[in-house]
Amino acid sequence: MSGIREPMPAQSVTAAAGAVRALLRLEEGNEAALVERVAGVALGLAESFCGQMLIQRIVEEPVPGALAWQALSATPVVAILSGGVGEIDRDGRGWVRAGEAVTVRYRAGLAEGWAGLPPEIAHGVAIMGAHLFDNRDAAVAPPAAVAALWRPWRRMRLDAPRRA
Repeated sequence: MSGIREPMPAQSVTAAAGAVRALLRLEEGNEAALVERVAGVALGLAESFCGQMLIQRIVEEPVPGALAWQALSATPVVAILSGGVGEIDRDGRGWVRAGEAVTVRYRAGLAEGWAGLPPEIAHGVAIMGAHLFDNRDAAVAPPAAVAALWRPWRRMRLDAPRRA
């Protein structure tokens, strides 16, 4: 299952760019477009590595009709807004049940904005953004500290989620 996710909020990318700029000790406006771009990429990499949405956004996901509970793809789910009967378990996994195919609209994400992110994730994003900025012309492995900062927040599944 996959759905349509809202893009990363611009204010979160701008705040991440500020953290990258501070880490690099760049003046405001100095290569601003590039810093903004690498900050957005770093946020995306953090989400991919952690396996969950970091900044809350709306997701619209088509779900086939079934009597059994079906897991929503994005986590952690904060609220199921429409489409079928829904529940959220203690791990933030959203579950829906619908007799016919529906599009489920829900809100998912760890924090409401950049300021609400755990400090480890935010600092890892800043380090990754600074790394991408400094090494834009070379293929250099990212600092190991980034994975160390993000690893406690990583969600991995080796099988499909199931519910009794």
